[in-house]
Amino acid sequence: MKWILILILIPAALAPACSGSSKGAQGPEAVPVTVAKVQKKTVPLSVRAIGNVEPIVSVTVRSQATGVLERVYFAEGEEVKKGDPLFDIDPRPFQASLAQTVAQLARDRASLQDAEATVRRYTVLVKREYVTQAQYEQAEAQAAALRAAVAADEAAIRNARVGLGYTQIRAPLSGRTGSLLMHLGNLIKANDDKLVVIDQMQPIYVSFAVPEQLLPQIRARGGARLPVEALPPQQGPSGVEQRASGAMAAQPASGVLTFIDNAVDPTTGTIRLKGTFENKDEALWPGQYVDVTLTLGEREDAIVAPTEAVQRGQNGDYVFVVKQDGTVESRPVTVSRSDARDAVIDKGLSAGETVVTDGQLRLQQGSKVQIKGAAGS
Repeated sequence: MKWILILILIPAALAPACSGSSKGAQGPEAVPVTVAKVQKKTVPLSVRAIGNVEPIVSVTVRSQATGVLERVYFAEGEEVKKGDPLFDIDPRPFQASLAQTVAQLARDRASLQDAEATVRRYTVLVKREYVTQAQYEQAEAQAAALRAAVAADEAAIRNARVGLGYTQIRAPLSGRTGSLLMHLGNLIKANDDKLVVIDQMQPIYVSFAVPEQLLPQIRARGGARLPVEALPPQQGPSGVEQRASGAMAAQPASGVLTFIDNAVDPTTGTIRLKGTFENKDEALWPGQYVDVTLTLGEREDAIVAPTEAVQRGQNGDYVFVVKQDGTVESRPVTVSRSDARDAVIDKGLSAGETVVTDGQLRLQQGSKVQIKGAAGS
């Protein structure tokens, strides 16, 4: 009787362990994921490109007078206004030349007065035959020559004053100066030596190229008034701390398309465009490369999913769609265009469906998911 009791108790002791094994075989745990809803909304039709900032006007300042550089009125890199003084060339040689021409004019005017007085006297005397006709004509010729000399002297004075004016060089436009190319004490050669380069900063161009296939769309939508945005790259060089974030992050500058080139580049198959930006805050700098977005129009009732939801596989793009039973379906999609935020889906999704935006690496067809932030997560 004692041995019978032992045989009965052993199966009873094993029963709880078997029950636990059965519970663990129910299936894998749900994968935690982040999700988002597919939306139907109006999205801009845009094209992105890399652009280069160019000044609308860039002037290389040269002297029109030869002389020694005597004074510089600005600091390198400083903004100047049109008409502001930039340089002084030693004016003394030009002042001396002006004084000489003024003296020459005074002498010739005195001689002209005498010659005209002689002509007036000879006019009376030739009628009375006190002087010959030849003497009268000679007096008239002398007066005419002196009148021409006076006119030449007056022109020489105007020219000398212009030359003297060239000794002070003024800004031909408003803009920002570059490096000083000649320094105090240098001998400046007229129309030869470069002194400084001034770039117009407001407004400013952004030049970029788009595929030639877009040219009909650009021209059909009014061409010259399409909105353009330009954003300098946010990735800083190695070793430079980036502090801009949130409200402090750089915002794209807004402009309009103002130039379409008259020919397609046959080597690249692209058309050159230019946008004009007011650049009041001078966020755009000549020579800088920027990310350009040209908006061609709007697409209404577009199916839009977050860009991070779209995965790329061997057979193309796909997304994981969360079904009603808490499992996921791997569904192929056709993406017409995408940016850093949204992907426009032409085929494969409907508005209101839920797609996985984070955690896809642990998913496969039919995987059970637990939405992060939902009850029980």
